[in-house]
Amino acid sequence: MSQDQPTPKDSPVAAPAPAAPRSPGRPPRRGSSVALALLLALVALGATGYVGWRQWRQDAGRADDSRSLTSLQSRVAGLEDNLNAVGNERTALRQRLNDADQVNRSLREEVLGQSERLRNLEDAVAQLAEKSLSGHDALLLDETESLLRMAKERYALFHDAPGAASAYAMADQALAAVNDGAFSGLRQSVQAEREALEKSQPARQAAQLDVLQQLRETLPALPLKPLDRTTAVASGAWARLRQALGSVVSVQRDNGAPLAVADARLARQLTALDLAQAQSALLAYDPADANAALQRAEASLAVQFDDTDRGVQQARTQLAALRAELRPTAPVQLGAALDELRNLRAVHALKPAAAASAAAPAHAASGARP
Repeated sequence: MSQDQPTPKDSPVAAPAPAAPRSPGRPPRRGSSVALALLLALVALGATGYVGWRQWRQDAGRADDSRSLTSLQSRVAGLEDNLNAVGNERTALRQRLNDADQVNRSLREEVLGQSERLRNLEDAVAQLAEKSLSGHDALLLDETESLLRMAKERYALFHDAPGAASAYAMADQALAAVNDGAFSGLRQSVQAEREALEKSQPARQAAQLDVLQQLRETLPALPLKPLDRTTAVASGAWARLRQALGSVVSVQRDNGAPLAVADARLARQLTALDLAQAQSALLAYDPADANAALQRAEASLAVQFDDTDRGVQQARTQLAALRAELRPTAPVQLGAALDELRNLRAVHALKPAAAASAAAPAHAASGARP
């Protein structure tokens, strides 16, 4: 203990009380005084112990406070170190964030540059594709125009409806391969003219040619009129008189025939030529000429050949049936699809020029902009 405790001997509480004066008539009481002294000694001892315990507790409390203060100081020092470390880490992190921000900014600029380059590349590829497509379409449109013009001239010169229809079919195939949708409506006009050509074709041309060929083969075997045959030698006075006058005057009957009866062989050849001309007109898709040639052949059969013969009658019936089938049809009006194609191409040729003239001021304004 840091302080000295007073001993019981030095304490004023433990001092013996002065002896009471003895009463002259009562004897002295020693037991009560001893007990009182013992009690007082116990009280003094308890007070001394209590004071020492309190002193010890104060010293112990001071030691605990000292240890607590030391621990708190060490913890505060640790927290300061941690705060300093966190501050350093925050500074390093801020520096790294700044570096990352700069890197991101540079990367963003590079990405924007790459995007601009990619956009320019896409524009270049689109322009190249547009040029290639326009060249492809131009080639197909040139082919279509050539086919339509050829079909028109072929029909006008030779009346070749099947050949013109075939040319229209090829033109329709060429238009189908064109990528520009503005020319899709032209295919309807081409198809309409093609259908008109197909309807104008004779439906039984091959059969008609076969019939004419059979007539040409059977024509030499058909009999002529009885006037053309050699008459038997007549007897009698009138026969002799006719024979005598025949050397001076000759009387013949032609029955309205274009040739004399004596030239019947030439009439047979002319009829064969009319049938051949009808075949040629059918092959040339000229129903008017074919009808005229058949009409002349039928007239020759009626005038020069024997009407009573069954073969001649059958030949005339066949010629009449052919003439009925060869009724002249109205010519097909071609050229509407060709004119429409030329108009569309002229309109499309004006579009690039207008686009270029509109793009030139915009390019000049962008170049003058600071």
